[in-house]
Amino acid sequence: METLTQRLGALAADQEVVGTLVLTIEQRERSRFRAMLDNGEVIGVILERGGAALRAGDGLADDTGRIYRVEAAPEPVSTVRSDDPLVLLRAAYHLGNRHTPLEVAKGYLRYRHDHVLDEMVRGLGAEPTHETAPFQPESGAYAGGGHHHG
Repeated sequence: METLTQRLGALAADQEVVGTLVLTIEQRERSRFRAMLDNGEVIGVILERGGAALRAGDGLADDTGRIYRVEAAPEPVSTVRSDDPLVLLRAAYHLGNRHTPLEVAKGYLRYRHDHVLDEMVRGLGAEPTHETAPFQPESGAYAGGGHHHG
């Protein structure tokens, strides 16, 4: 079984890759796991602990320098769309106050599907929709460096 041990960060569009790993956010947050490549081959991932979660578009390499692209797998999510920035801002504030991993983009917020959070968001005047979509939450202000107080 091939093992990927090097984290490359975001790949350029023209970089040559030999395979793609389509991973859930749970897998992308881990440093050691087995995954299946897009061709069905099983591959091991052993990365240095403590790094930020892998992002869609990141590259991983094996010891010979072969490069593999990471993509976000579709998974059950709730998406809140609004043309009103205040609606999204209020929802983001309350979701963040519950330490919910949150994808923030122009015109929408996305979080792991959870009926309790959906009800909270409805109470704020927004209507979440249930989807199966790639989930790419914010890495956080302290990503990679830990949370420290002076």
